[in-house]
Amino acid sequence: MSHELKWAFNHMPETEDKYLSLMSAEEVKKARNFHATFPQYSITPLADLRKMAEFLGLGAVKVKDESYRFGLNAFKVLGGSYAIARYIAGQTGHDVSELPYSVLKSRELKEKFGSATFFSATDGNHGRGVAWSANQLGQKAVIIMPKGTTQTRLNNILAENAKAWISDVNYDECVRQAAKLAAETEHGVVVQDTAWEGYEEIPSWIMQGYGTMASEASEQFGERPTHIFIQAGVGSLAGAVVGYFANLYRDNPPVMIVVEADAAACHYKGAVAGDGKPRSVDGDMNTIMAGLACGEPNITSWDILKNHAKCFLAVEDIVAARGMRMLNAPLKGDVQVTSGESGAATFGALATIMRFDEYAELRGELGLNGDSKVLLFSTEGDTDPERWKNIIWEAKSR
Repeated sequence: MSHELKWAFNHMPETEDKYLSLMSAEEVKKARNFHATFPQYSITPLADLRKMAEFLGLGAVKVKDESYRFGLNAFKVLGGSYAIARYIAGQTGHDVSELPYSVLKSRELKEKFGSATFFSATDGNHGRGVAWSANQLGQKAVIIMPKGTTQTRLNNILAENAKAWISDVNYDECVRQAAKLAAETEHGVVVQDTAWEGYEEIPSWIMQGYGTMASEASEQFGERPTHIFIQAGVGSLAGAVVGYFANLYRDNPPVMIVVEADAAACHYKGAVAGDGKPRSVDGDMNTIMAGLACGEPNITSWDILKNHAKCFLAVEDIVAARGMRMLNAPLKGDVQVTSGESGAATFGALATIMRFDEYAELRGELGLNGDSKVLLFSTEGDTDPERWKNIIWEAKSR
């Protein structure tokens, strides 16, 4: 049990917080208004797990269920679609508010903008979102996937008319390959959900796109959550959610807890080091949490997390599997949430902390008790159905 979950509280020096404004209410509203123009758009459900909250000794547990997003079973499309729209807006001299879905799809805009190829590296959901968005708008996409990616995830991307393949290197190396190919391609554009020195604008748009999900959740929650658990791969989602709620409740923010796969826990490593500098993890990063198997943090979101996250958790696969099973088999009266490996990591972490005595000290330090009202995000459904069935039905670990 003792190796399932590690934690590090945030003692890093604060910075000038120059990126927090990216996730202001005004910027997020712009993204949400854009998404609302899509015929596929609807607000995804917030599952109010009252019986589970009671069982865990909490005041409320509410889980945003992204398995309903755009028919793509994951939240990631929010970032890719908004970034592509912002890019096209910039190239054609428009504000994004002038480019609703109907205009983006129009022949006039296609003639004005021309043709681009959008490149990305992905563990599955982000690339599918980029491919879907490009396909919707009559553009091209090239998607590179790390070794160990399942055929199902590749097939989902190929179905969107993208060129895609599984490479023999890890995720971070795929990011470098995608950037190189884009640079060698006429009108090639990298749409990557991580930022590095000199590549910051598009990732910031992706983060703002994720803000749509955070904005919906805050309205559905109906009050200020006391705690938010959010997962991190490169950290763009975590930075987006933490940034949005830090802006929304500036005077009294929720306690924000970042959850990573232990095999790729670069943010946790940074918190342990404590000097505020980013740390990376390399190698194969072997974990069932494919969407979190990223070893190099987004420098923009890292800055937000340094200033506003309270605690960083690194969890083993068994924690994610526990979360998947508990959400899939709810207590009578609660709704079922079909959550994938990366989607359930946060709920698995919360359940582990609340259920096992060895985490009593952590519970106390985080202030998790009968008055706590906890918001979590199930970021994906069963995006890899065979693996999901193996974990849920056959009780296998992967």
